[in-house]
Amino acid sequence: TTVERKEISSAVIKRLPRYHRYLGDLMAQGVERISSQELSVRMNVTASQIRQDLNNFGGFGQQGYGYNIKDLKTEIEGILGIDHKCKIILMGAGNLGRAVATHMPFDELGFELIGIYDAAPLFTGLKIKDLPIKQMDTLGDFCRLHKPQTAILCVPDDSAKELVAQLYKLGVHSFWNFTHYDILTDFPDALVENVHLSDSLMTLSYQIKCNF
Repeated sequence: TTVERKEISSAVIKRLPRYHRYLGDLMAQGVERISSQELSVRMNVTASQIRQDLNNFGGFGQQGYGYNIKDLKTEIEGILGIDHKCKIILMGAGNLGRAVATHMPFDELGFELIGIYDAAPLFTGLKIKDLPIKQMDTLGDFCRLHKPQTAILCVPDDSAKELVAQLYKLGVHSFWNFTHYDILTDFPDALVENVHLSDSLMTLSYQIKCNF
């Protein structure tokens, strides 16, 4: 079933990676099928919520049988686009950038990390996952040749705005943003997923405060 993206709420989309993760765990345990009720117990989401979410994209389950885990995982990969490889570059090879590059399983999540950049000359030539850290003055030629679609921003906040403007002109219009720069203010048609670690920790702080 073809579904217009605008019809699907962002809340549903944000739950799909969690379904994918749980289904992957079940596959690793050798489980072949599961009912929405059984999945709801594992995920602490109601069975009706699971059925509603998945019905947005067509009927994947069978009455009395449940979901074929491998098939459903494959369907979700198609919906999320992780069955295709999107070229991604990392901007900033400091502690956070190195951690992201080293520990994120990009190839399992629909991305291919093809380049790493940092403004610090002392990093130039060092390698992360067999990719040499490049100097910023080669960014233009690299983007024109390899055409990355996405950039991970692990740079200082004060350099983020200028860097995004440069990347946008080079055809990079989607960003996984670890900085505090609000990209959509200047580039409203960009695709942005913000990761604010401090916001997340402050939210936890609020929850702790409210429970004491």
